[in-house]
Amino acid sequence: MHITRYTDYSLRVLIYLAVQGDRLATIQEIAESYDISRNHLMKVVHQLNKKGYIETVRGKKGGMRLHMPARDISIGILVRETEQDLNMVECFSSKNGCRIAPVCGLKSMFGEALHAFLKVLDNYTLADVIQDQHRPQLLRLLQVA
Repeated sequence: MHITRYTDYSLRVLIYLAVQGDRLATIQEIAESYDISRNHLMKVVHQLNKKGYIETVRGKKGGMRLHMPARDISIGILVRETEQDLNMVECFSSKNGCRIAPVCGLKSMFGEALHAFLKVLDNYTLADVIQDQHRPQLLRLLQVA
């Protein structure tokens, strides 16, 4: 299973904000912290805000922070909401053109694997990702040099 850069960046933004606590963070500092594109993050942040994961504060001293506790953010739900296409194989798609699809066992195997993948992710929250004992180390690693 492979997640898209969009989902990866969504997770990174949420991790960054969770580690920061209530402090407002900016897109620029997150981009610098991870050394990733500010433009990509703008789209990610917009969607995370629309979906209610983060709240944004406008103005000179504005920024963003988590809109809910990290323990309430399910990794499985986030992946489902940010991945545009969980079709692991063509036969999952409505545009399936595979000739052997009606008799092939791959669809059910990959379907079972995808279900298991998401079920495992459903067992974890953002709080599990950042674990309190690792918060100081995460803060240090995310500081821009």
